Amino acid sequence: MKIRTLFLGLIAAGLSATAVAADPIVIKFSHVVAQDTPKGKAAEKFKELAEKYTSGAVKVEVYANSTLYKDKEEMEALQLGAVQLLAPSLAKFGPLGVREFEVFDLPYIFDGYEALNKVTQGPVGAQLLAKLEPKGIKGLAFWDNGFKSFSANTPIKKPEDLRGKKMRIQSSKVLEEQMREVKSLPQVMAFSEVYQALQTGVVDGTENPHSNLFTQKMHEVQKHMTLTDHGYLGYAVITNKKFWDGLPAEVRTQLDKAMVESTAYANQIAKEENDKALAGVRASGKTEVYTPTAEEKAAFKKALVPVHKKMESRIGAELIQSIYKETGFDPAKL
Repeated sequence: MKIRTLFLGLIAAGLSATAVAADPIVIKFSHVVAQDTPKGKAAEKFKELAEKYTSGAVKVEVYANSTLYKDKEEMEALQLGAVQLLAPSLAKFGPLGVREFEVFDLPYIFDGYEALNKVTQGPVGAQLLAKLEPKGIKGLAFWDNGFKSFSANTPIKKPEDLRGKKMRIQSSKVLEEQMREVKSLPQVMAFSEVYQALQTGVVDGTENPHSNLFTQKMHEVQKHMTLTDHGYLGYAVITNKKFWDGLPAEVRTQLDKAMVESTAYANQIAKEENDKALAGVRASGKTEVYTPTAEEKAAFKKALVPVHKKMESRIGAELIQSIYKETGFDPAKL
């Protein structure tokens, strides 16, 4: 303890981290997806930059693919201080009691990355991250993954094709309502369990950005995928507030710099990686990829956007309206 106290004091005094790098601050960064997904690559980029900018005063250990904690375990581990960094999907904050984050689960609320980034990179996004602090969590950034497609073992060309299907979702009341809106049966399940559930028929289908579907090999057990772009999947990079606030100011400044740069990297590669994954799905020949016509996509929007109104009492009508204002979305025009 004396050595560590001395080390932190030296860093706080602004002395070179290399002189005391024998006892670095260890940051465990846990996530549930593969290393070669946008989130996985961004986590590795943060590790690289954090260690570089702190001259080795910080060591980042990245645990990918649920090797340290699974979906349901990681948030509690962060609050207890057993892990220092997570990048959970935004749907995870509803069960934590911060229901406002479920606005990101609303179908068709974002018409592409430009509209999305007006929210995540603007004042609405900052206000949302601040709502985590009473839970002992500090929000550092939003990282994109991508827009979701529906997959199943039968064709999905219209909303009615989802009727009666057992569809895997994350734990989210909004996503449950989304599935019920098209008369499918929502099945909440940890991400690490989805491949086997699809393989064995426990669930019929799912919704995923292409990089998640491809890197987890779900395309091998799904015969059809439709490019609906109906929902967004993104992440909030979060840390234990007590841990973060307790870091020496100089170290925290360098980690903030690393986070800003790795966030720009994460959001840049998100679309590239999803496009590459979609090409991989097509090349595999295992899944038929269908692009809906403008009329078919309009039918999905018309079927799913009523979820916005139904979720107002849960998420907050004012928040939903503020996003409409930022993005220019008008449900009345559907």
